[in-house]
Amino acid sequence: MPVTIAKSQGVTVLTLTSDPQSSCPPLCQILKGLCCSPVCCSVSQHLRRVQKTSQSLLGALHIVIGMLNIGLGAIPFNGSELSPFWLGGMFILFGIVSILSEKYPSPCLVFLNVFLNLAGVGFAIAAIIIYSLNIEFMNLWWMCDDDDYLSPYNTRSPQEDVWMEKCLEGKAIILMLKRGIIAILIILSILELCVVISSAVLGIKALRSSEKEENKSTDDPEQYKKLLEKVTTSPTV
Repeated sequence: MPVTIAKSQGVTVLTLTSDPQSSCPPLCQILKGLCCSPVCCSVSQHLRRVQKTSQSLLGALHIVIGMLNIGLGAIPFNGSELSPFWLGGMFILFGIVSILSEKYPSPCLVFLNVFLNLAGVGFAIAAIIIYSLNIEFMNLWWMCDDDDYLSPYNTRSPQEDVWMEKCLEGKAIILMLKRGIIAILIILSILELCVVISSAVLGIKALRSSEKEENKSTDDPEQYKKLLEKVTTSPTV
């Protein structure tokens, strides 16, 4: 589906020629034409200059936070919950797209990076809520069988009492360590929230500055005047 884009006086007109023989609905053809058009997929040097190395740094932070979520999340949850793995995988995906949007800064890829980071705000908030609930309700009730130990009708030998006390001390230490790891995951989620907001804001600023640059280049008559002067003053062969 060929796409023609015309800009004039702050108005953008998109002309798309649909394929009547295609089985895809018109909306899908429009989206395909926009995504595959050279205007959206071509690398923009202006976007490269605006973004500089910011997106790569933020992308590296995304990946580090995602890997720490997967690595540290496997310790307190023991595979019983998949949320740290899902969240870590999503954070790594955000980082990869952020790095690609800087290496190949096409408008389509930069827009995709902004969209994913805006969605990442919800994922980061969900991670904070999930980890906070886990640290609040975490209880190793299956260890040491302390309910029977605290029962007044239960009689134990001195050796069993010593073993139970050591078991309860170990349980308290393990519970403290798990809660400490989850607290680190909460801090990482807060950091991820800051990173996704920063990456989205940088992407939006880059897209807006690119649009202003295009409007200035198409609407500024000085550009045509300079070009005309250059042509008229050039020596003839």
